[in-house]
Amino acid sequence: MQSARVLAVALLGIGMLGYVAWVLEFFLPTGLSPIHVRVEHLYLDSQRFGPLFKYVQIFAGGALILSGLPLMRLSPLHWLARLTAATVALLGVTVVAGALFPQSPWVTLLTNLVFVVGEASLALWWPPGWRASAFIGLLLVLATWLGVLLLDSLGSGQYVGLVTRLQMVLRAVLLGIGAAYLFRDRHMVSANGRSADFAGG
Repeated sequence: MQSARVLAVALLGIGMLGYVAWVLEFFLPTGLSPIHVRVEHLYLDSQRFGPLFKYVQIFAGGALILSGLPLMRLSPLHWLARLTAATVALLGVTVVAGALFPQSPWVTLLTNLVFVVGEASLALWWPPGWRASAFIGLLLVLATWLGVLLLDSLGSGQYVGLVTRLQMVLRAVLLGIGAAYLFRDRHMVSANGRSADFAGG
């Protein structure tokens, strides 16, 4: 079980760091405004460093997809916990899709939905202290999603780059919180295969 935990944390860490690799734009002459240009534009092949950002995202997404297997093994034996593990793997799929199709509104929609479902599921089965962080994360995910929608609806596109980057930082932090939770042994699957702890019953 310990090896599965280490593997899951390592893969989540790789995915988390790769997901926020856009910070390299502060050291590379991308020519894009981090305030007003959506972060997804960094992955376009027409951009000077597009392939670099794109392949880092694909690598990060692959790590998140692979983390789904050890997370399934570590999860308590109830459907909410399994749903959480599945959403992490599905997030990896959307990260890869977002790198390959950076201007697809459907990929953006699916990514937001995955995070909403993932945080909502955690808020329903994590123990009280951790559950509060998941609930706060859910509210922040919804708030940043709404912020992007409002900025897009205004038509000017001002500050949308800032909000999309804030979204990605928030998502990376939430992944980090999930990795930290993995070290709480008593909330993992016990040796006899029964759920060691489930706040929902």
